[in-house]
Amino acid sequence: MRRFKIIVEEHQDGYVAYPLGLSGIVVGQGDTYDNAVADVKSAIEFHIESFGTTVFEEESDVLRAFVTDAEFVD
Repeated sequence: MRRFKIIVEEHQDGYVAYPLGLSGIVVGQGDTYDNAVADVKSAIEFHIESFGTTVFEEESDVLRAFVTDAEFVD
């Protein structure tokens, strides 16, 4: 069993989720946070079934992921 860190973004029209530590493009979406997470989990399973274990990054250095805001003057 492998564990993935999943980033979930909230947008005006719903949520988008994607994993860290997996090669390739894997994205899930949904009207709710939970739907987006469920969708990306399904996408991860399909991606691994389609491409095999070669999609796993060797050793991900990511322990935790953080989101912050930065303000810039334009």
